[in-house]
Amino acid sequence: MIMASGLNYGWRASMPHLLGICFGFPSMFLAVGFGLGYMFEAYPLLHKAIQLIGVIYLLYLAWLIASAAPGNLDSESDELTTKPFTFIQAALFQWVNPKAWIMGTSAIATYTTVGADINLQIILIGLVFFAMAFPSAGVWLMFGSGLKRVLSDPRKQRYFNVSMGLVLALSIAPIAWSLFGSVVDS
Repeated sequence: MIMASGLNYGWRASMPHLLGICFGFPSMFLAVGFGLGYMFEAYPLLHKAIQLIGVIYLLYLAWLIASAAPGNLDSESDELTTKPFTFIQAALFQWVNPKAWIMGTSAIATYTTVGADINLQIILIGLVFFAMAFPSAGVWLMFGSGLKRVLSDPRKQRYFNVSMGLVLALSIAPIAWSLFGSVVDS
């Protein structure tokens, strides 16, 4: 999503989106580590509900990306009919992003040790996520922004948008399968 934002809106206009990811995911991770994880253990249906909302929302975003009309990529001041995510939208998106939940809960399960100070471990893992968010999401943003030269032709841009929408939709297949696979297997 941040790569598509970089392509369609430029790196400057996409900075709030980048910062929302960089602050939103570690915040969500800390909240999960400090308590929401216990709620999900007590109420597994709540976890499934958030996953389902996330899958539906990601499919909606995939559709928006895939159906985005090619724009004039010659300048970052181009007025498109849509706008990039704001800081708040990108930060809140982490809360419904099933991939973020899986990564966060997996990190807690994998990198914490029973018997040690769990809160300190969660803070340290959260700091690592915070520090790594900037370079990793930043690379995707710059890559998308750099694609402007390659995708100056509206037809190529259309193929790119459709491809990115499909990749996003396919990336949720494992989560969707975990939600609906047991129904199909029955």
